[in-house]
Amino acid sequence: LTYEFDSTNITYNSFVNIVSYKPIIKATPSAANIESNDAIFTYDEVDSEVIRCYQEFTLANMIHHALKEQEASEQSARMNAMENATRNAGEMIDALQLQYNRTRQAVITRELIEIISGANALD
Repeated sequence: LTYEFDSTNITYNSFVNIVSYKPIIKATPSAANIESNDAIFTYDEVDSEVIRCYQEFTLANMIHHALKEQEASEQSARMNAMENATRNAGEMIDALQLQYNRTRQAVITRELIEIISGANALD
């Protein structure tokens, strides 16, 4: 399969830091753009086949870069989500432990009151 293209845009999330990323849109260079750049003619004669190969190579490079940036952004978002989930679970465990201890203390207190009341009733 061969696909002809002149230029295209690649959209991806660029990793900024552990808590943020930003969406990026990059345009691949067109054949006309490549031909107009004088640096490409510095070392050798360039024909349309070389320009097409360079264009395909640039596209592959940009796709690879975008995939790696997206993967880094995804991993940082997953790490952040897991950190938040762990913190929330810890807070929930603490709250439930406090509720359990208060309930247990209330039961023990009620049983002591019943025992003391029963002992006072016998006197």
